[in-house]
Amino acid sequence: MLYEKLEDKKVRCFLCAHGCHISDGKRGICAVRENIEGTLYSLVYGRVISANIDPIEKKPLFHFLPASYSFSIATVGCNFRCMHCQNYEISQFPRERPDAAIPGREMKPEDVVNLAEQNNCASISYTYTEPTIFFEFAYDCARLAHKKGIKNVFVSNGYTSPEATRLIAPYLDGNNIDFKGSEKFYKEICGAKAAPVRETIRLMKELGVWVEVTTLIIPGHNDSEEDLRNIAGFIKSVDPAMPWHVSQFYPTYKLTNVPRTPVQTLRWARQMGLDTGLKYVYEGNVPGEGGENTYCPNCRELLIQRVGYSIGENKLKNGRCFNCDSLIEGLWR
Repeated sequence: MLYEKLEDKKVRCFLCAHGCHISDGKRGICAVRENIEGTLYSLVYGRVISANIDPIEKKPLFHFLPASYSFSIATVGCNFRCMHCQNYEISQFPRERPDAAIPGREMKPEDVVNLAEQNNCASISYTYTEPTIFFEFAYDCARLAHKKGIKNVFVSNGYTSPEATRLIAPYLDGNNIDFKGSEKFYKEICGAKAAPVRETIRLMKELGVWVEVTTLIIPGHNDSEEDLRNIAGFIKSVDPAMPWHVSQFYPTYKLTNVPRTPVQTLRWARQMGLDTGLKYVYEGNVPGEGGENTYCPNCRELLIQRVGYSIGENKLKNGRCFNCDSLIEGLWR
């Protein structure tokens, strides 16, 4: 899907914002889409490398069917090369081992949806690696799940092309999109650009998908006041009710020399987001610190108390504050 044939058996892929021009016998930047004799093939369709039952809060989605479970799947591959990737063993596998066979358990869309049903999962999440790169499989699963009343969730870097976004949106209910930082950060740390991510966030919102944004704050890389104010200001320009998760970094992959994000930095970023005018800002990867709770933006009553991926108390009533009856934006049960 989502490519065009060019002269001399070349193709142009427009699945993601890279827009790769791929010669015969070569692969795109994601390393899982290969041009064979002028036809572009997905190498990961139905090859599930990871399948788990996760709390929806792990995605993280805090305003989307809280306390529900999501059947979560991934294939290998990614269209980014983030130096801090926590799942680099699978995301970078095809790039770092180009001659190896693509690993994964063979599954059909029916298998995925049936497992979600059998395990009482309210949603299916396409996650762990970038779901855009296994788009065809995610698309087929999502359409089938949609027919059965199971919600669909992307956990994404936001590099999905507008064409792919419009194609998946009718079947996609939620999307947690990483907005990582400045153009400099994207170029140096991720091998990508920031502008297409902003475009995807706006378009997903316009198309009716519930969007939450996550920023992993990495000391010395995207933790300046300018960086964080720009992100918060952008989110507000799209929708002040779009939740923003500011999360703690821990050393991994190629950034093992960078320390964990101080909790006080997360507090500062959260307050900056609230001062900017965002209604809901959360601290991530620091369970029990209090920054995971949902408060009414009108009367400041505690509505949902969280510790890690668990919910201790939920005082929402039909998506409204129990105290002042203000609407709390999200997808509630």
